[in-house]
Formats: sequence, C-alpha cells, structure tokens
Amino acid sequence: MPGPIKELEPLLGLLEQDVAKVLEKALSGDDITPEEAEALFDTTGLEYHAMVMTADELRRRTIGDIATYVVNRNINFTNVCIKRCGFCAFSRDHREEEGYFLPVEEIIRRTKEAMEYGATEVCLQAGLPPQMEGDLYIRLCEAIKKEAPDVHIHGFSPEEVLYGSLRSRCSIREYLQGLKDAGVGSLPGTSAEILDQELRDKISPGRISVDQWIEVITTAHELEIPTTSTVMFGHLETNAQLARHIALLRDIQKNSGGITEFVPLSFVHTEAPMFMKGIIDDVRTGPTGMDVVKVHAIARIMLNNWIPNIQASWVKEGSRLSQLLLTSGVNDLGGTLINESISTSAGAQHGQLMRPSEFRHMIRQAGRVPAERYTTYQTKRLFNDSDEELDPLDMVGDNVEEVFGSYHRLVKLDSFRFIHPRRASESIGANVPANDE
Repeated sequence: MPGPIKELEPLLGLLEQDVAKVLEKALSGDDITPEEAEALFDTTGLEYHAMVMTADELRRRTIGDIATYVVNRNINFTNVCIKRCGFCAFSRDHREEEGYFLPVEEIIRRTKEAMEYGATEVCLQAGLPPQMEGDLYIRLCEAIKKEAPDVHIHGFSPEEVLYGSLRSRCSIREYLQGLKDAGVGSLPGTSAEILDQELRDKISPGRISVDQWIEVITTAHELEIPTTSTVMFGHLETNAQLARHIALLRDIQKNSGGITEFVPLSFVHTEAPMFMKGIIDDVRTGPTGMDVVKVHAIARIMLNNWIPNIQASWVKEGSRLSQLLLTSGVNDLGGTLINESISTSAGAQHGQLMRPSEFRHMIRQAGRVPAERYTTYQTKRLFNDSDEELDPLDMVGDNVEEVFGSYHRLVKLDSFRFIHPRRASESIGANVPANDE
C-alpha cells in the first residue's frame, strides 16, 4: 500500500502523535475509524493543515487532477408537504397561499428547455403533498421519458420513495422497481440530514427513520439504481455524530457499491423554522468556514477507498469557498442546477444557476483540469487550457429569473396554485389528481 508522500513525511514528524498516526494510516491506504476521525475534527494549526494536505493527496491518488461538473436542472415540482422539518424553509402547508404544484406539461416543458441549454440531467425532488396518488412519481417519469427519452432522471429522495410506496400500498422494492421501469436513472441520497435517530427525532420528528433510509438506499443498489449520499451539518450535530454518519455510508458502500458521490451540505439557518421560531434550543447558525473545510477533508480521508467522488455544494458554500475545497479533497462541483429552490428558500445567497464557463474558470484557477460529466461520472467533455468555447447556458445573461423563473416568483403564481384533493372535484382544471380516500 502507498505510504506518506515525501513532502508530507517531515510535516508528520512535527504533529501531535495521535493526529500523525491517523494521517499516516490514511496515507497508507487503510480506513480510519470514526473515533480517529473525531480527533481530526478537533485539529487546529499545523495539524489542521496537515489533515487538509492529506485529503488533497488522497484525492490526487484516487482521481487525479480532473475536477468535474454536470449540466442539469432542478425541478422541485411542489413545495406542499405533510412534514414539518425544523430545517426546511422550502415546504408549505396545503392551507397556505404559497403552495404550488407544477402540472406534468410544465415539468416536461422545463425538461425540454434544460436540454436545449445543454442539460443531460433533470433532478426531481419535492414536498410530500397530502393524499398523493401513489403512482404520481412513476407517471411523471413515464411522461418525461416519452417526450425527452435521452434525459437522465435523477429523482426522488428516500423520503419520497417511502411515501410513494406507502401511498401505493406496496413494498419499497416494488416501488423502486416501478420507478426504474419508468425511467429513473439514479436517486439523490438526500433526506439523510444526520443519520442519528435521536437527533433526527429532534430536528425532523416524523421524517423517514435511519433504518428506513438505509432500506431505500440499499434496495436501490440491489436493483442497480445508483444513489448519491449527503449529510447536513452545522446545526445541532456533534463531531462524533458526523463521524458515525460518514462511517455508516462507508459501510453501506462496502456492501452494495452503489453510491456515486458524497455531498456535505451546510445548514442554512436564515429562514429555517427551528432557528427563526426558536423551536429548538442551541441551534447553531450554520458551520464556520473551518468547519466546512474539515467536513470535506475528513470525508475524503474516511471515504477515499470506497466513495471516490467528494462534491462541494456551490449553492451552500459559494464559488470562493467551493474553489478552496478543490484543494481539500473535493473533486466535483455539482451541477448548474438552473432552478435551485430549496437552498434559496432557506436563505442561501449564491444564486440559482452556475454557468459551465464559471465552473471551468473556478477549476482552472485552482490548478485543476475541468471536465463536464454525466450524472454517474462518465466523462462527457475534457477541456484543455486553450478551450474557451461557450455553452448555450453561458449565453444566458444576468436576467436569469426572466429566462427560467425563480422560486420566489413561482410561489406567487396563481396558475400553479396547489388545490387540495378534497377540493379538486370542485375546481376546474385542478392540477392534483383526486384520491378516493
């Protein structure tokens, strides 16, 4: 197994012994334990810098110098949700004025528009509308694939899969197979937050349990549906909980091998109910910059042997910090998104679109080689230093909201207003199918 690189050997000798041993272990190609990861979370000064250098070296060994992005569009087709998660500012109760539900025609229009601008993926995630017809997600995928057969559907969190199976009165496996048959290419590994049941019960009571989340993810892998994986940090979690979360994902990957990437997601407190309304005591205002770097670097160190792709969320971190993370174990910057809504509604200030040329500029400035990828990390285009070709999405001016709309405009539109199934029969042109229950 490879050992410490020559540049790091003198540095390791200057470190506190417990930290040096953990880094030497990682550089030798061995997995570190959650307890050893905890020691890394506590690093400062020289130990901190050595940890970041170690993460960057492991990235170089595993991935090389290529840094990637995907051209995609988020389609959050409804914000109406039966759950009341303390961190979510996106969802609306069905009794509220700002509840919307996009009809299938609009979802297809947005998909086709995205493809015209070069997108290879649409990401479908939404709230859980009351009395939803169980096959809604399946029908949406079938309709999209009929009109846009070449698009990759990255859709439906484990929470949505569970909800769909419950509404359909079928097993999770049966429902996932239905989604796959309808055209789903991969699942976002969201609704994970922190995979500690006690803490989940505090920040999102009634949300999908840890065991249920694991069941959805592992069953998807058994059906050869790849997934991503995530964590939300900077709220109430401890370093120990973070380390165990990452270790759990590693264990899943060891057994099933279906996770394509790991994405740390900073908690955005600005509009989060549990912060704004004081529902939960001692909620932090998100992570510090040091916290962000540590989580990404430690993720690389813990997951390097099993999940090769560590992604920075530019929506959460902004372009400057995301660029810095490319030197801290990260090899991917996510997607263009086009219509990012969930983080924006929570108060994120980094926009709803990142143009491909902006990605390439960020990557080159960090001394890396930019490449556009497909959802499951096959390379679509590799760019050299002299390649300055602009993509269709680069030609969108500063009036992004005028071209693609925005969440803040969408919630004000009467044309997509959500109508509860109980009242659908009384409404002409209701956009949510009525349920017999």
